[in-house]
Amino acid sequence: MKKIEAIIKPFKLEEVKKALSDIGIVGMTISEVKGFGRQKGHKEHYRGAEYAIEFVPKIKLEIAVSGSDEEKVVAALMAAAKTGSIGDGKIFVSSLDEVVRIRTGEMGESAL
Repeated sequence: MKKIEAIIKPFKLEEVKKALSDIGIVGMTISEVKGFGRQKGHKEHYRGAEYAIEFVPKIKLEIAVSGSDEEKVVAALMAAAKTGSIGDGKIFVSSLDEVVRIRTGEMGESAL
């Protein structure tokens, strides 16, 4: 089992959600987060004054999948979230030792 975390631009969320739905992913957790990478934020102008935005708003998706679905989920995320410009985000894949569905007590892949 794998946990896939993706940090994407907020306006790409609906496109990413549709791409994941199209390949059969039925559950995910989404959080609004802020951060920066190599771009180190950006500058904006407000009423003639320039100020720096150090932490850029992003969306974090967390998806738990069986190991066999990992590659197609990563491919769908890459295709749907890519704009080709700086700040498109990152995808992190890690192993899950155990998953438990609280309602039924199911464990392992059956809990996904």
